[in-house]
This record gives sequence, C-alpha cells and structure tokens, in this order.
Amino acid sequence: MSFEGSAADWVAWTRTPGHDSYWYHREAFFDLLPPPGRAALEVGCGEGRVCRDLAARAYDVTALDLAPSLLAAAREADPAGRYVLGDAARLPFADASFDLVVAYNSLMDVEDMPGAVAEMARVLEPGGALCACVTHPLSDAGRFESREPDASFVITGSYFGRRHCGGTFERNGLSLTLWSWCYPLEAYADALEDAGLLIEAMREPAPTRDYRGYDQRSRVPNFLMLRASKA
Repeated sequence: MSFEGSAADWVAWTRTPGHDSYWYHREAFFDLLPPPGRAALEVGCGEGRVCRDLAARAYDVTALDLAPSLLAAAREADPAGRYVLGDAARLPFADASFDLVVAYNSLMDVEDMPGAVAEMARVLEPGGALCACVTHPLSDAGRFESREPDASFVITGSYFGRRHCGGTFERNGLSLTLWSWCYPLEAYADALEDAGLLIEAMREPAPTRDYRGYDQRSRVPNFLMLRASKA
C-alpha cells in the first residue's frame, strides 16, 4: 500500500531526530549488512533516510518507492541519489541486477508480500543478500494494557494469518496515520523459502535505556531483522 496520502506527516515524523524508533535501532540493522559491493537496491525507501545512511556507508544504492511525494522528498534531501517510482511486487529491474537488496520496514506495507520477496530474489545475483526489518510479528499481534512499565501484553485476536493493523499515532505534537499488514513469522519464512532465499542471521534488537517506553519494550521485541542469501 502507498503512503502517498500521509506523505507530509511521514516526512515530519521520520525527520525529527530521536522521535522515531529508527534512530535507536538502525545500527543493529546495519550490522547485519554485508560490506558494500557492486550495487544495492532499497525497496520501499520512503523519504530516503535508509538510502542516505547506506550511501554514507559507501553503498552504491538505488532506491524505489510507490509514493511520488515521498520520492520527491527523498530527491530534495539527496539530489545526487537514484530514486525510482515502482511497485515492490513488480520491480522494474533486470534479473541479477544487485548484490544487495534492503527492505527496512516495508515488507509489511506491501499488498503482495510473498510476491515482493520473490521479486527481490529475482533481481539479486547468486550469492547476493536480502536484508530486511519488519515490525515484530509478536508486537503486531497484541498491545500493552496501559503505559505502566509492568503492564500486561495482551493478544486479543489471533496471531495467525494476515490481517490489517495500524491506526493514528501521536507523539511530541506530531500525528501520523498508518495502515499496514500483520503477518506471523512463518509467513515471512515461507516467502523467503519459496523465493529460494536462505536465512543466515536473525535479530530481535533490544532497546537502549534512552528509548521511549524502555521498560515495556525491553520485555517484548519491537522489530525483527534478518539477512537471507540467494544460493
């Protein structure tokens, strides 16, 4: 699904340093990446923060997104970058075009997640890697009953199956409405397996003490990160 309708709010949300969880977890993700190689692709780049961080780490990166307004914001922040309008489930690139594909918090926003993973595998060269971060399937399945540090985490529906999740979030005077998909862990594993990708590493990064809601988030993981290779 496209973030076009919430593009302005998303840019404000993500570009406020320390406001979004990305600033606290990005190093754990970058630690999973192989060294810079021939060519990298970021799928679902949004306003470009991950792409800019990749370029700063010497990756030769092309970035793709479905929302024109977010791509415009990415180009404005990084005029030298390569940004492409396109659908994750129909990537406009030839087979084996990249040795690295990055999908940071975008797989759960794709209508056809297995199709997108298959496309990412297609454009990877043999031996290439897909590195992805998603909202943790457990975190998406339930909610803390209150903001108290020892509040119970409760799953009121089912963990299994694909389902819509999201809502309106408010923090520090900013508001953002997001809707995406929730998948169980097995759905991601099945998509990788069907695409011929082998999971090499998986992480559930714990927050640092300066992270908002640390007492709760130190008990239930917020993100799942993985690296999978193409045989």
